[in-house]
Amino acid sequence: MAGTRAAFAALGGRWRELTERWLQRRAPAARRVTLDHSRLFILPTRAGLAFLMVVIILWLLGTNYENNLVFALTFLLVSLFAVLPVHTFANLSGLQLRLCEVRPVFAGDYAEALLRVGRPGNRIRERIEIFWPPEQGAWLDLVDRGEEEVRVALPVVRRGRVRAPRLRVQSRFPLGLFRCWSRVDLDVEFLVYPQPKSAGPLPLGAATADGESVQKRAGGDDFAGLATYRPGDSPRHLAWKQYAGGRDLYSKRYESGVDTRLWLDWDLLAGRDVETRLCNLCHWALQAEREQSAYGLRLPGTVIQPALGPDHLRRVLTALALFPIHAPAGGDR
Repeated sequence: MAGTRAAFAALGGRWRELTERWLQRRAPAARRVTLDHSRLFILPTRAGLAFLMVVIILWLLGTNYENNLVFALTFLLVSLFAVLPVHTFANLSGLQLRLCEVRPVFAGDYAEALLRVGRPGNRIRERIEIFWPPEQGAWLDLVDRGEEEVRVALPVVRRGRVRAPRLRVQSRFPLGLFRCWSRVDLDVEFLVYPQPKSAGPLPLGAATADGESVQKRAGGDDFAGLATYRPGDSPRHLAWKQYAGGRDLYSKRYESGVDTRLWLDWDLLAGRDVETRLCNLCHWALQAEREQSAYGLRLPGTVIQPALGPDHLRRVLTALALFPIHAPAGGDR
Protein backbone atom coordinates (compact mmCIF):
# COMPACT_ATOMS: atom_id res chain seq x y z
CA MET A 1 0.00 0.00 0.00
CA ALA A 2 2.79 2.38 0.93
CA GLY A 3 4.60 1.49 -2.28
CA THR A 4 1.51 2.31 -4.34
CA ARG A 5 1.13 5.67 -2.64
CA ALA A 6 4.78 6.45 -3.27
CA ALA A 7 4.37 5.54 -6.93
CA PHE A 8 1.32 7.81 -7.29
CA ALA A 9 3.14 10.61 -5.47
CA ALA A 10 6.10 10.25 -7.81
CA LEU A 11 3.82 10.30 -10.85
CA GLY A 12 2.05 13.38 -9.51
CA GLY A 13 5.33 15.15 -8.94
CA ARG A 14 6.52 14.28 -12.41
CA TRP A 15 3.25 15.51 -13.91
CA ARG A 16 3.52 18.84 -12.08
CA GLU A 17 7.11 19.24 -13.19
CA LEU A 18 6.22 18.65 -16.84
CA THR A 19 3.27 21.02 -16.56
CA GLU A 20 5.45 23.78 -15.13
CA ARG A 21 7.99 23.36 -17.91
CA TRP A 22 5.26 23.54 -20.53
CA LEU A 23 3.80 26.66 -18.92
CA GLN A 24 7.22 28.30 -18.76
CA ARG A 25 7.52 27.96 -22.51
CA ARG A 26 3.92 28.93 -23.25
CA ALA A 27 3.49 31.71 -20.67
CA PRO A 28 6.87 32.94 -19.35
CA ALA A 29 7.17 35.20 -16.30
CA ALA A 30 6.48 38.91 -16.83
CA ARG A 31 5.35 41.80 -14.63
CA ARG A 32 2.72 42.85 -17.16
CA VAL A 33 0.53 40.21 -18.78
CA THR A 34 -2.39 40.27 -21.19
CA LEU A 35 -4.60 37.20 -21.17
CA ASP A 36 -5.00 35.91 -24.70
CA HIS A 37 -5.93 32.58 -26.24
CA SER A 38 -2.45 31.16 -25.57
CA ARG A 39 -2.84 31.71 -21.81
CA LEU A 40 -6.51 30.84 -21.33
CA PHE A 41 -8.05 27.41 -20.80
CA ILE A 42 -11.68 26.47 -20.48
CA LEU A 43 -13.55 23.33 -19.41
CA PRO A 44 -17.04 22.51 -18.16
CA THR A 45 -17.54 22.59 -14.40
CA ARG A 46 -19.30 19.81 -12.47
CA ALA A 47 -22.50 21.78 -12.84
CA GLY A 48 -21.84 21.97 -16.58
CA LEU A 49 -21.39 18.19 -16.83
CA ALA A 50 -24.61 17.66 -14.87
CA PHE A 51 -26.35 20.08 -17.20
CA LEU A 52 -25.08 18.09 -20.18
CA MET A 53 -26.35 14.88 -18.62
CA VAL A 54 -29.80 16.42 -18.23
CA VAL A 55 -29.76 17.41 -21.89
CA ILE A 56 -28.90 13.84 -22.92
CA ILE A 57 -31.71 12.43 -20.77
CA LEU A 58 -34.17 14.91 -22.28
CA TRP A 59 -33.10 13.92 -25.76
CA LEU A 60 -33.62 10.22 -24.95
CA LEU A 61 -37.07 10.97 -23.54
CA GLY A 62 -38.01 13.02 -26.57
CA THR A 63 -36.81 10.26 -28.87
CA ASN A 64 -38.65 7.44 -27.05
CA TYR A 65 -41.93 9.30 -26.64
CA GLU A 66 -41.69 11.37 -29.84
CA ASN A 67 -42.55 14.47 -27.86
CA ASN A 68 -41.83 17.64 -29.83
CA LEU A 69 -42.01 19.84 -26.75
CA VAL A 70 -39.21 17.88 -25.10
CA PHE A 71 -37.24 18.09 -28.34
CA ALA A 72 -37.65 21.86 -28.40
CA LEU A 73 -36.51 22.17 -24.81
CA THR A 74 -33.53 19.92 -25.54
CA PHE A 75 -32.42 21.96 -28.54
CA LEU A 76 -32.82 25.15 -26.56
CA LEU A 77 -30.58 23.84 -23.80
CA VAL A 78 -28.03 22.54 -26.31
CA SER A 79 -27.81 25.92 -27.98
CA LEU A 80 -27.35 27.54 -24.56
CA PHE A 81 -24.60 25.05 -23.70
CA ALA A 82 -22.87 25.82 -27.01
CA VAL A 83 -22.95 29.58 -26.51
CA LEU A 84 -21.88 29.75 -22.86
CA PRO A 85 -18.16 28.93 -23.30
CA VAL A 86 -17.84 31.81 -25.74
CA HIS A 87 -19.13 34.26 -23.13
CA THR A 88 -17.05 32.74 -20.32
CA PHE A 89 -13.91 32.89 -22.44
CA ALA A 90 -14.63 36.47 -23.53
CA ASN A 91 -15.02 37.50 -19.89
CA LEU A 92 -11.27 36.94 -19.36
CA SER A 93 -9.87 37.40 -22.84
CA GLY A 94 -7.84 40.60 -23.17
CA LEU A 95 -7.68 41.17 -19.41
CA GLN A 96 -4.49 43.01 -18.42
CA LEU A 97 -2.64 42.36 -15.18
CA ARG A 98 0.31 44.34 -13.85
CA LEU A 99 2.34 43.87 -10.69
CA CYS A 100 2.47 47.22 -8.83
CA GLU A 101 3.96 46.59 -5.42
CA VAL A 102 5.33 43.87 -3.20
CA ARG A 103 6.09 44.70 0.43
CA PRO A 104 8.44 42.87 2.81
CA VAL A 105 6.76 40.73 5.43
CA PHE A 106 7.68 38.75 8.51
CA ALA A 107 7.76 34.96 8.39
CA GLY A 108 4.48 33.49 9.56
CA ASP A 109 2.40 36.33 8.13
CA TYR A 110 0.60 36.79 4.84
CA ALA A 111 2.59 38.46 2.09
CA GLU A 112 0.58 40.71 -0.18
CA ALA A 113 1.06 41.71 -3.78
CA LEU A 114 -0.70 44.74 -5.18
CA LEU A 115 -1.98 44.18 -8.73
CA ARG A 116 -3.66 46.48 -11.20
CA VAL A 117 -6.23 44.75 -13.39
CA GLY A 118 -7.62 46.48 -16.46
CA ARG A 119 -9.82 45.73 -19.44
CA PRO A 120 -9.41 46.96 -23.00
CA GLY A 121 -12.34 48.67 -24.67
CA ASN A 122 -15.78 49.04 -23.13
CA ARG A 123 -16.69 45.42 -22.64
CA ILE A 124 -17.54 44.83 -18.99
CA ARG A 125 -15.98 41.96 -17.04
CA GLU A 126 -17.68 40.32 -14.07
CA ARG A 127 -17.00 37.83 -11.31
CA ILE A 128 -13.26 37.51 -11.81
CA GLU A 129 -11.29 35.74 -9.11
CA ILE A 130 -7.54 36.10 -8.58
CA PHE A 131 -5.75 33.97 -6.00
CA TRP A 132 -2.87 31.72 -5.08
CA PRO A 133 -4.32 28.23 -4.55
CA PRO A 134 -5.43 27.03 -2.11
CA GLU A 135 -5.86 30.46 -0.50
CA GLN A 136 -8.92 32.59 -0.98
CA GLY A 137 -8.28 35.46 -3.31
CA ALA A 138 -9.80 38.70 -4.48
CA TRP A 139 -12.97 39.13 -6.51
CA LEU A 140 -13.52 42.04 -8.83
CA ASP A 141 -15.91 43.36 -11.43
CA LEU A 142 -14.84 45.77 -14.11
CA VAL A 143 -18.16 47.37 -14.87
CA ASP A 144 -18.00 51.09 -14.17
CA ARG A 145 -14.23 51.49 -14.25
CA GLY A 146 -11.69 50.33 -16.77
CA GLU A 147 -9.18 49.15 -14.17
CA GLU A 148 -8.97 48.36 -10.51
CA GLU A 149 -6.36 47.51 -7.90
CA VAL A 150 -6.54 44.29 -5.93
CA ARG A 151 -4.38 42.78 -3.20
CA VAL A 152 -3.66 39.08 -3.24
CA ALA A 153 -2.23 37.35 -0.17
CA LEU A 154 0.04 34.36 0.20
CA PRO A 155 1.21 32.81 3.52
CA VAL A 156 4.98 32.67 3.95
CA VAL A 157 6.68 30.52 6.54
CA ARG A 158 10.41 30.91 5.90
CA ARG A 159 12.66 33.93 5.74
CA GLY A 160 14.69 35.05 2.73
CA ARG A 161 13.61 35.76 -0.80
CA VAL A 162 10.49 33.72 -1.54
CA ARG A 163 9.34 33.39 -5.11
CA ALA A 164 5.58 33.15 -5.38
CA PRO A 165 3.95 30.41 -7.48
CA ARG A 166 1.76 31.20 -10.45
CA LEU A 167 -1.38 33.19 -9.78
CA ARG A 168 -4.68 31.73 -10.85
CA VAL A 169 -7.11 34.01 -12.65
CA GLN A 170 -10.47 32.44 -13.29
CA SER A 171 -14.14 33.11 -13.95
CA ARG A 172 -17.33 31.04 -14.16
CA PHE A 173 -19.40 33.92 -15.43
CA PRO A 174 -22.24 33.95 -16.49
CA LEU A 175 -23.95 30.70 -15.34
CA GLY A 176 -21.16 28.68 -13.73
CA LEU A 177 -21.35 25.86 -16.27
CA PHE A 178 -17.86 26.56 -17.64
CA ARG A 179 -14.68 27.63 -15.91
CA CYS A 180 -12.16 29.68 -17.82
CA TRP A 181 -8.77 30.12 -16.15
CA SER A 182 -5.19 31.11 -16.61
CA ARG A 183 -2.05 30.50 -14.54
CA VAL A 184 -0.08 33.72 -14.60
CA ASP A 185 3.51 34.24 -13.46
CA LEU A 186 3.93 37.95 -12.61
CA ASP A 187 7.48 37.42 -11.39
CA VAL A 188 6.45 38.03 -7.78
CA GLU A 189 9.21 37.70 -5.21
CA PHE A 190 8.74 38.50 -1.52
CA LEU A 191 11.44 39.57 0.92
CA VAL A 192 10.58 37.74 4.14
CA TYR A 193 12.10 38.88 7.45
CA PRO A 194 12.67 36.43 10.34
CA GLN A 195 9.76 35.98 12.70
CA PRO A 196 10.39 38.19 15.78
CA LYS A 197 10.92 36.15 18.94
CA SER A 198 11.66 37.69 22.30
CA ALA A 199 15.13 37.22 23.76
CA GLY A 200 14.77 39.36 26.87
CA PRO A 201 15.59 43.06 27.36
CA LEU A 202 17.81 44.98 24.99
CA PRO A 203 21.52 44.12 25.50
CA LEU A 204 22.65 47.64 26.41
CA GLY A 205 26.40 47.67 27.07
CA ALA A 206 26.64 43.91 26.75
CA ALA A 207 28.65 43.86 23.54
CA THR A 208 32.43 43.82 23.63
CA ALA A 209 34.30 46.95 22.56
CA ASP A 210 35.26 47.21 18.93
CA GLY A 211 36.05 50.75 17.95
CA GLU A 212 34.77 54.04 19.26
CA SER A 213 32.51 54.89 22.22
CA VAL A 214 34.41 52.55 24.49
CA GLN A 215 34.31 52.66 28.28
CA LYS A 216 36.83 50.82 30.40
CA ARG A 217 35.60 48.44 33.04
CA ALA A 218 37.69 46.74 35.76
CA GLY A 219 38.38 43.09 35.09
CA GLY A 220 38.98 41.31 31.87
CA ASP A 221 42.18 40.35 30.11
CA ASP A 222 43.73 43.66 29.04
CA PHE A 223 46.70 44.79 31.16
CA ALA A 224 46.03 48.36 32.34
CA GLY A 225 49.08 49.10 34.53
CA LEU A 226 50.29 48.81 38.11
CA ALA A 227 48.62 50.09 41.23
CA THR A 228 49.79 50.25 44.83
CA TYR A 229 49.07 47.03 46.63
CA ARG A 230 46.00 47.00 48.80
CA PRO A 231 45.13 44.28 51.26
CA GLY A 232 42.80 41.83 49.61
CA ASP A 233 44.40 42.00 46.16
CA SER A 234 44.72 38.62 44.52
CA PRO A 235 48.22 37.09 44.92
CA ARG A 236 48.03 36.13 41.24
CA HIS A 237 48.03 39.79 40.33
CA LEU A 238 50.97 40.88 42.46
CA ALA A 239 53.94 42.33 40.55
CA TRP A 240 56.54 40.01 41.99
CA LYS A 241 59.14 40.95 39.39
CA GLN A 242 59.11 44.61 40.37
CA TYR A 243 59.02 43.71 44.06
CA ALA A 244 62.11 41.51 43.61
CA GLY A 245 63.83 44.50 41.97
CA GLY A 246 63.57 46.46 45.19
CA ARG A 247 60.46 48.43 44.40
CA ASP A 248 57.33 48.61 46.50
CA LEU A 249 54.69 45.97 46.25
CA TYR A 250 52.28 46.62 43.38
CA SER A 251 49.27 44.84 41.95
CA LYS A 252 48.62 44.41 38.25
CA ARG A 253 45.39 45.99 37.09
CA TYR A 254 43.33 44.52 34.28
CA GLU A 255 40.35 45.97 32.51
CA SER A 256 38.14 45.38 29.54
CA GLY A 257 36.53 47.71 27.06
CA VAL A 258 32.75 47.96 26.88
CA ASP A 259 30.94 49.64 24.02
CA THR A 260 28.24 51.86 25.45
CA ARG A 261 26.30 51.81 22.18
CA LEU A 262 23.57 49.25 21.61
CA TRP A 263 24.90 46.45 19.47
CA LEU A 264 22.70 43.58 18.42
CA ASP A 265 25.50 41.11 18.36
CA TRP A 266 25.40 37.59 16.98
CA ASP A 267 27.78 36.45 19.73
CA LEU A 268 25.42 37.51 22.50
CA LEU A 269 23.13 34.64 21.51
CA ALA A 270 25.74 31.91 21.44
CA GLY A 271 24.40 28.40 22.00
CA ARG A 272 21.22 28.91 19.98
CA ASP A 273 20.59 27.69 16.46
CA VAL A 274 20.87 30.02 13.49
CA GLU A 275 17.16 30.66 12.99
CA THR A 276 16.52 31.32 16.68
CA ARG A 277 19.38 33.84 16.77
CA LEU A 278 18.00 35.66 13.73
CA CYS A 279 14.49 35.74 15.23
CA ASN A 280 15.85 37.13 18.52
CA LEU A 281 17.93 39.79 16.74
CA CYS A 282 14.87 40.74 14.71
CA HIS A 283 12.86 41.23 17.91
CA TRP A 284 15.62 43.36 19.44
CA ALA A 285 15.81 45.52 16.32
CA LEU A 286 12.07 46.22 16.41
CA GLN A 287 12.18 46.89 20.14
CA ALA A 288 15.13 49.30 19.80
CA GLU A 289 13.35 51.13 17.02
CA ARG A 290 10.22 51.49 19.16
CA GLU A 291 12.27 52.80 22.10
CA GLN A 292 14.25 55.13 19.82
CA SER A 293 17.60 53.66 20.92
CA ALA A 294 20.24 53.83 18.21
CA TYR A 295 21.39 50.30 17.49
CA GLY A 296 23.84 48.48 15.28
CA LEU A 297 24.03 44.93 14.02
CA ARG A 298 26.92 42.52 14.05
CA LEU A 299 26.63 39.32 12.10
CA PRO A 300 29.41 37.07 10.83
CA GLY A 301 30.70 38.95 7.81
CA THR A 302 28.34 41.93 8.24
CA VAL A 303 28.48 45.01 10.45
CA ILE A 304 25.88 47.79 10.30
CA GLN A 305 26.81 50.84 12.35
CA PRO A 306 24.34 52.13 14.96
CA ALA A 307 21.60 54.42 13.69
CA LEU A 308 17.83 54.88 13.79
CA GLY A 309 14.98 55.30 11.36
CA PRO A 310 12.94 53.32 8.85
CA ASP A 311 15.79 53.02 6.34
CA HIS A 312 18.17 51.73 9.01
CA LEU A 313 15.57 49.25 10.26
CA ARG A 314 15.05 48.06 6.70
CA ARG A 315 18.80 47.50 6.25
CA VAL A 316 19.02 45.53 9.48
CA LEU A 317 15.98 43.38 8.76
CA THR A 318 17.16 42.74 5.21
CA ALA A 319 20.55 41.58 6.49
CA LEU A 320 18.78 39.21 8.87
CA ALA A 321 16.44 37.94 6.16
CA LEU A 322 19.25 37.19 3.72
CA PHE A 323 21.63 35.65 6.23
CA PRO A 324 22.82 32.25 4.92
CA ILE A 325 20.85 29.26 6.15
CA HIS A 326 24.06 27.70 7.37
CA ALA A 327 26.15 30.15 9.39
CA PRO A 328 29.59 30.79 7.88
CA ALA A 329 32.49 28.87 9.34
CA GLY A 330 33.60 30.59 12.53
CA GLY A 331 30.16 32.09 12.92
CA ASP A 332 30.70 32.48 16.64
CA ARG A 333 33.12 35.35 16.37
